Amino acid sequence: MNHILKRPLTDLGYNFVDEAYLPDGKNEYFLRDQQRSSAIVYRKLSAQELETLVRNDNTSDDWNNILVSEYFNPQLVKHCHFFGLVRIGKLEPYFLEFHNLRLPVGLYNSTIASCDFGDNVAVHNVNFLSHYIIGNDVLIANVSEMATTSHAKFGNGILKEGESESIRIWLELCNENGGRSVLPFDGMLPGDAFLWTRNRDDKALQQQFTAFTEQKFNKQRGYYGMVGDRSVIKNVKIIKDVMIGTDAYLKGANKLKNLTINSSAEAHSQIGEGCEMVNGIVGYGCRVFYGVKAVRFVMASHSQLKYGARLINSYLGNNATISCCEVLNSLIFPAHEQHHNNSFLCAALIMGQSNMAAGATVGSNHNSRGADGEIIAGRGFWPGLCVSLKHNSMFATFTLIAKGTYMNELNIRYPFSLVSNEEHTNTLKIMPGYWFMYNMYALARNSWKYVDRDKRTERIQHIEYDYLAPDSVEEMLQSMELMELATGRALKNGQPAEDSALRKAGGKLLRDNPAQAEQLEILATEAENSRRKAYLLKVHKAYPLFRELIVLYAARNIVAQAANFKLDTFAGFQQFAKTAKRSSWQNIGGQLMKADTVEDLKQRIRNGKIGSWQQVHDVYQQAGEQYAKDKLLHAIASLVDNQQLSVKTLDGATLKKLLEQSINTLAVITDNIYRSREKDYNNPYRQMVYGSKEEMDTVIGKLEDNGFIQHTIEDLKLYKKQVKALIKKWEL
Repeated sequence: MNHILKRPLTDLGYNFVDEAYLPDGKNEYFLRDQQRSSAIVYRKLSAQELETLVRNDNTSDDWNNILVSEYFNPQLVKHCHFFGLVRIGKLEPYFLEFHNLRLPVGLYNSTIASCDFGDNVAVHNVNFLSHYIIGNDVLIANVSEMATTSHAKFGNGILKEGESESIRIWLELCNENGGRSVLPFDGMLPGDAFLWTRNRDDKALQQQFTAFTEQKFNKQRGYYGMVGDRSVIKNVKIIKDVMIGTDAYLKGANKLKNLTINSSAEAHSQIGEGCEMVNGIVGYGCRVFYGVKAVRFVMASHSQLKYGARLINSYLGNNATISCCEVLNSLIFPAHEQHHNNSFLCAALIMGQSNMAAGATVGSNHNSRGADGEIIAGRGFWPGLCVSLKHNSMFATFTLIAKGTYMNELNIRYPFSLVSNEEHTNTLKIMPGYWFMYNMYALARNSWKYVDRDKRTERIQHIEYDYLAPDSVEEMLQSMELMELATGRALKNGQPAEDSALRKAGGKLLRDNPAQAEQLEILATEAENSRRKAYLLKVHKAYPLFRELIVLYAARNIVAQAANFKLDTFAGFQQFAKTAKRSSWQNIGGQLMKADTVEDLKQRIRNGKIGSWQQVHDVYQQAGEQYAKDKLLHAIASLVDNQQLSVKTLDGATLKKLLEQSINTLAVITDNIYRSREKDYNNPYRQMVYGSKEEMDTVIGKLEDNGFIQHTIEDLKLYKKQVKALIKKWEL
């Protein structure tokens, strides 16, 4: 039976906060008065204004509780019913227009309980508007219910005074069983979510994260919902306990409940037709359109949900888009793309620059006796058409997975790989370095486009988009050791030997006689949880390619940063390089940080030296400011390690040779970018849908006019000049 309460009509608009939760000496409006702007001075109605309001079919339970500004025009308030304390700003005889919606300034055909209005608002046909503070030049039309409760939390995972722990909102990220749950909060960055979901055995750290979130917000009851200046709300059915920033645009949504919708003049957010969003945070500049369902979520700034997308118990990183698909229990770092109605992502940590193709199924196969485990994928994760993966699995950076059903858990430790399931031979095949050999255009454009698309107005975390960065380079170095070991085993053909000896033999063969290595059957170990063979393909090409790429990584960083760190001579460079050493790196929400820096951060959180999320964010910014130097030192250390040198033995002649080699490598990459795109133009099966070459050029554009390709060609020219200038300057 529904429990319907009956209370006196005279109570409507009053007693917003129960007396038990009012501080001594405070009334129910004490938080409301703190929230509202003090720019408007309100007064009581004049007798003439009151007469006009009554004549215009307005009612109030107590006209003494209707306060207005000096420039209030009662002729612009018609057919409204007021309850409680209502304060109205300037009303002038204008109409407001936004996207062809034209509404006269004023309040019309609405029931309003205990609200504040700024100047020149246009409120039309709101069935019930309760406990909101409305900014200036706001348009609200055709809303069924827009109300705030005294215990509103606006999507934050907190509790108000007197509330039970059982109603707290948690986000069950990365794992369906809730074992990595975090509390959502306004301002939560991808790095925050990542740190919180990890280290679950560290109780002191976990308690601090919870405390940081609790202390961000006041537990007192009585906060009003707010609508910022110039926001537009039309044809929305239900808005309940929603905080709305300035310049937001809400149109045609079905239900918006317990949310913070961040929006500003520089980064305005929009929520469109048929959307239902409950218990979440919407970041600045977000777009949500056409039948989206989002429950228990955080959308970081400039992310998008479109065309029936479902986002549940998940964090969506900055500049990411999910269209049509379903995403549950996932933590997604910035720059993620997921389209097509049958893509599904569950119980995963996806570290950014990722793209899920149609039919990809990551999760919910329930291959064990419990909930799904976890999938962890480094940057650049691309599961292809109709890929189905089994939990638990892990993937190195920039892994492309070919179409197929992968019946076993995978641990792919080779970056830039193509992984394929060859059903007719029942084998797993892994091709390290695939992107550089066969699809350089896509790889390079991936890095370029996300820099171009990063629309964040507040860049607290320094997001890395380059495919050659400390995380991928460390994986290349580690995978080269695996390739050496696998090649050594193939060379010895099962003869017993120590791993160190096998590595030495395999490395020598790959460096000195790749043609012989090409003839070997090289197998990957511990790549799949099965007894079938897992082949490593084209190791004889991938191994030297990785060596060249590490030289390029180092050379480009040296050339780019020499002036910034005042390395005016080779002797100065040698002095700077003395502190260079390889180290572990972690991807903290898209920001690459040294493992030592992360561990120091965690230790300072544990011992109380860092006491808030703001201070955690300060560390992100400090690490971002230090990143160029840390990356340069890592690049130098990777170079000498890969070349089997030391900083002391890296003389001028050797460095000159490596710098010149990097030009050749970049030239090959630039040419491969062009050639990989050229294949699309020369393929007769792609040409056959066009009546002529001219029609093809008209439809898809000329190859020679491709802006990205032209950009890479110019980059190569500039890099050649920079290298030559540095060699001359350092007298190498």
